[in-house]
Amino acid sequence: MIATEPLPLNHSWPLWMASRFDLGRIIESAAGTDAAPPLETIDAGAWSCDLSDQQLTWSAPVKRLFGFTPEDAAPNRERVLRRYDEASRAAIERLRAYAIQHRRGFLLDAALRPVDGYRRWVRLVAIPVCEGPSVVRLAGYKADVSHLYRG
Repeated sequence: MIATEPLPLNHSWPLWMASRFDLGRIIESAAGTDAAPPLETIDAGAWSCDLSDQQLTWSAPVKRLFGFTPEDAAPNRERVLRRYDEASRAAIERLRAYAIQHRRGFLLDAALRPVDGYRRWVRLVAIPVCEGPSVVRLAGYKADVSHLYRG
């Protein structure tokens, strides 16, 4: 018997499926093409992580979701990971490693530790950005889906 509904999403998918998500502009922006606006100006909860130095780039909606002001610089990755509960953090790390090794995107609903008195759920969509055979960054979007988990 299933204890709670809905179940947290947790899914890995091949890069060719990226067109099924609204990631086109995010991917273009993360790749730094002239056709796309800077990542910080996309109001879709966009984010990216440069794998060479683990530098995060977040849009204003992602900063707000994690309790930062739009003017705040994105925190380092280790600080951000501590904001997720233990089970979600472990799932993120497993899916992230798999995405980088196998060049696959992923989707995960992850629980944040309570900041303002209630547990918040974040939908994390990520896609590897490749240069040749190497994954150089992860990019995607994050959205508050807490309303799906409140009963």
